[in-house]
Amino acid sequence: MRGIAFFTDSHARGEVTVFDTTLRDGEQTPGIAFTFEQKLEIAHQLSDIGVHAIEAGFPASGKAEKETVAAIRKLGLEAKICGLARMTKADVDACLDCDVDIVHVFIPTSDIQRMHTINKTREEVLDISAEIIRYVRDHLGLCMFSAMDATRTDWDYLIRVFRTAADAGATIINVPDTVGVISPSGMKTLITRIAREVDCPIDVHCHNDFGLAVANTIAAVEAGASQVQVTVNGLGERAGNADLGQTVMIMESIYKIRTGIRKERLVETSRLVSRFSGITIPPTQPVVGENVFSHESGIHSHGVIKCSETFEPGIMTPEMVGHRRRLTLGKHVGRHAVRQMLTDAHISPSDTELNMIVEKVKAIASRGKRVTDADLYEIAESAMGIELNHKVLTLQDIAIMTGNHVIPTASVKATVNGKEHVYSSVGNGPVDAALNAILGIVPTRVQLKEFNIEAISGGSDAICHVTIAVEDEHGKIFDASGSGDDIVLASVEALVNAINLTSRI
Repeated sequence: MRGIAFFTDSHARGEVTVFDTTLRDGEQTPGIAFTFEQKLEIAHQLSDIGVHAIEAGFPASGKAEKETVAAIRKLGLEAKICGLARMTKADVDACLDCDVDIVHVFIPTSDIQRMHTINKTREEVLDISAEIIRYVRDHLGLCMFSAMDATRTDWDYLIRVFRTAADAGATIINVPDTVGVISPSGMKTLITRIAREVDCPIDVHCHNDFGLAVANTIAAVEAGASQVQVTVNGLGERAGNADLGQTVMIMESIYKIRTGIRKERLVETSRLVSRFSGITIPPTQPVVGENVFSHESGIHSHGVIKCSETFEPGIMTPEMVGHRRRLTLGKHVGRHAVRQMLTDAHISPSDTELNMIVEKVKAIASRGKRVTDADLYEIAESAMGIELNHKVLTLQDIAIMTGNHVIPTASVKATVNGKEHVYSSVGNGPVDAALNAILGIVPTRVQLKEFNIEAISGGSDAICHVTIAVEDEHGKIFDASGSGDDIVLASVEALVNAINLTSRI
């Protein structure tokens, strides 16, 4: 049996461990089904950033799930690997067959769930819990026990349940707010009582039905919980779970509680899971959203240029979480931000020219159009009467092959820094293949960061407008757009325009 040193009173030392359930509860998000390879890559990523325990899945739910959990365990990751089990020996055995480090057993304890899902009396729940926890501990050193729907359970009875679990050998007890109905003050009161009356480390699992998952998780930590359950991007049943990035950064930056998470990789991790799940990260998502360190307002931009802490938290910087600070263009943009963006591109307008540029940017943005970096440079060229025509890449020809029984393939011929190159690539559809081919022909590292498309006319021959953002090898982001009645060519135009912006800096 493996030891039980993992669950200790870390909270008393100013530390909280992080238990990630993206691969289990996160995958229960409607519409999400990670592939086997994606699950292994996510598990690697979570362990690499310092997650202490990974709930890899529910082995008893099916053959494929069991094989996946076993494969993740065989990766030899630093993180502990956990399997979920109902209160049956068969479920526990399925976890043990996977050689997991932790078995996480759960049983409904609220009257509404107990009567309508398992049809057991309160005493039967106590007896079953004690029996199965002892069974786990006979075979393994770590057993997490969850009283499902704990926050809607009679609190006096809940204390009895947790005491029974601790006496039977549970190494940590989990308090799930299964339907997200408790308030932060209520959670703090509940955890305080459990910590006082039950001798066992406490973990908390909060759902986000009322948008309180992170707040409730932090309230639990304030009251003595030593472990938090989270998911990347807050994925999970219904409205999801407590978000990994937000929970970690609140504890680290505001409460000065150590989590051991490599915070500078939070954005990277968020984008990986977003790509695999197909769920886009909202630009206003705290910590990892694209707008978190972006500034458009003239007053804000001016302040941030002089001192970043004027309109940023200071205790959380872009570099801390793997982000970049950006000045953006819009109808609220100010002269200082525009001048700074042009200066970065080695463009130096006079005060009169700058005023013309700013007014033109605001006029375009006021019509509801997104103003990209490429638009700004074109506006500056027009206002200043100059031509900045140096291009890294000039596309000469592109050919796409696609079909229902053909792997989409794109071949491009282009002039790159004055030399002709030919390159081919495959992709998940013709657009992806075309963009991969363009990126493959660029000599320096350029990474696609954002792709947006919108139809600007109706019908099957609609004109589409594509906006693309790329990041160069120095971490600077450039955005540009393309339009046309062919989505592939519009996408290629936008990417080429964005790549050519990288030569201006």
